[in-house]
This record gives sequence, C-alpha cells and structure tokens, in this order.
Amino acid sequence: MHVPLKLILLLLVLLSACSQEPEQTIDQESTDSRPEIVMPEFNADSAYHYIQQQVNFGPRVPNTEAHLATADFLVQKLEGYGADVQIQSFDASAFDGTSLALQNIIASINPGMSKRILLAAHWDSRPFADKDTQQQQNPIDGANDGGSGVGVLLELARLFQSQPPAVGVDIILFDGEDYGEPEGYEKSKESSNQVWWCLGSQYWAQNKHEKNYMAYYGILLDMVGAEGAQFYREGVSMRAAPSIVKKVWGKAHELGHGRHFIYENSPEIIDDHIYVNYNAKIPMIDIIEYAPGTEAYFPAYHHTHQDNMDIISKETLLAVGETVANVVYQE
Repeated sequence: MHVPLKLILLLLVLLSACSQEPEQTIDQESTDSRPEIVMPEFNADSAYHYIQQQVNFGPRVPNTEAHLATADFLVQKLEGYGADVQIQSFDASAFDGTSLALQNIIASINPGMSKRILLAAHWDSRPFADKDTQQQQNPIDGANDGGSGVGVLLELARLFQSQPPAVGVDIILFDGEDYGEPEGYEKSKESSNQVWWCLGSQYWAQNKHEKNYMAYYGILLDMVGAEGAQFYREGVSMRAAPSIVKKVWGKAHELGHGRHFIYENSPEIIDDHIYVNYNAKIPMIDIIEYAPGTEAYFPAYHHTHQDNMDIISKETLLAVGETVANVVYQE
C-alpha cells in the first residue's frame, strides 16, 4: 500500500458512521492449564517459493489472465492445506471508471471454533509503475507489494495443517487493493471523497463472508519481505488496536527480530486494515514497511519495476512469519 493517510484527510468522512474506535474484546482467560503446543518451524524457503510462484504468473492485475491463474493457484494451495475456502466475487469501479472483476479469497482453519484470528494480505499487484522513471505504464511484478504477504500466509496455512492452533484462523486475501490512482492524478469534485485503494477490503467489510462474523483481532501483512525491512508501529494500528501491536512487537523482540520490529511510531497509512477496523469493527494492525525520513513513506522500490524477486529476503520473511505464527499458536 501506498498513500500516507495524511494525504487524504477526508477519509473519515467516508467512515463517519463508524467513528467510534472498534471494541477490543480480548478476554483474560488464563492459558496456564493448556497443554504445551510444539511449535512447527516456519520455513522461509517455502514462503520465498510461494512468492516466486506468484511472480511467475506475471503481474496479478485485475481483468488479466495472470490474475485469474493466480486466483486458481491460491485456492488450490489453501484447499490443499485443509482450509475451507470461499471465493467472494464482485465488481468494482476503478479510479478511471474501469470495471474490475475482483475476488476476495477466504480460507478458514478450524471453522467450528468460535474464537478466531484474522490474518490478511492483498494478492493483486500494481497495474502501472507510476513511481518509476521508465516504462511507467507497464504493470509491476509486485514481489513485495502483494506477493510477500501472501507468501507468508500460505506458509502459515501449511503450518496450521501440520499442527492445528488452539483457535480458529481465517486467512483473507483481499483483491483490488493496489488499483488506486497514479501519482499526480487529479480527482474530480464528484470523486474527491472516494478512496480507490483497498477495494476488496472495502467490499468485504460491508459484505462479510459470514453473517455477523467477528474475530478476536486481525493482523494485516503488506510489504513484509524486502531486504532489511523495518516495521514501525503504524498510526491507525496504534489508535485502533494498541494491545495487539504490543503483543506482536513484544513477541518479535522475544524471538530476536527486533532489528525489523522497531519500537517507534510511523504515520497513519491507508491500507486494508482501515476498513476492517472501522467498518467491520474488528481490531486489526498493519505490519507494513516504513522508510523513515522519506516524504514518500516507502522505500525507493515502491511502485516501480524494482519490486521484483531481487529485493526479497528470506531473513525478513522468517522474522515476520515466525512472529505471527508464535502469536497465533500462543492464543
């Protein structure tokens, strides 16, 4: 994702009906009596391979053959790991009026359990390289921006099959997250309050895959695979779900991943967690790379053709995947 929240101050107008912070329903049930769970090992090689497989299809831009082929691949992998998979198909309009055929992919592990954790990423990729200096109209690989979060979640699904956690887990792969307007695009007065990013999460938050669906909390993974990536405590996450940030960052440091999970705050960002928090009323945090000291918020590869497999680090994938796995297994 893609645009600092400060650049779109009118977002809260869209969410005015949802102005209250989402309730955090974290219970205080003791876990002392639970049997010890042997943690399966998060395999960074496996997560890396899943990213490579996505990139091999080509840019996962809506309305393309690569997009359809990737959807089939993701469903097949998740079903192969024993998850109950639903496809939420819908049409949405892009910033330029293009009608997009989109699919949210929802995989449920331990579907009968009432206590649930929501893990999410977006699986589409950017339709143009608007921050690049060349080939700006060509789509990007999106190895990190999209591919990395999905790769980590596929590896987690594999772990959950090998050793089921003590809670239910729902993995949601949101579509249409990265089809927002390009750099320098001027909105019309009629669309000045419309947010063209995060189309899949906007739709899901208003049309949940199960009536009255709720989760204990959620974790969004976006841009979680780049070499040397640092994850700061993002502003919306700190405002809407501070206890979950504390839980995740604490676990990361306990596991020795403090060089990636930084105990400093970053500005608010528009990403899929906005709509999960304020429309779906589920407290969700965003683990997303931040480049402090830059006006663009993100590193130089963002929305350029540099976002390819060359920037993906297995060490970073391990830091994120191992942290999230431990958080879920210790619920």
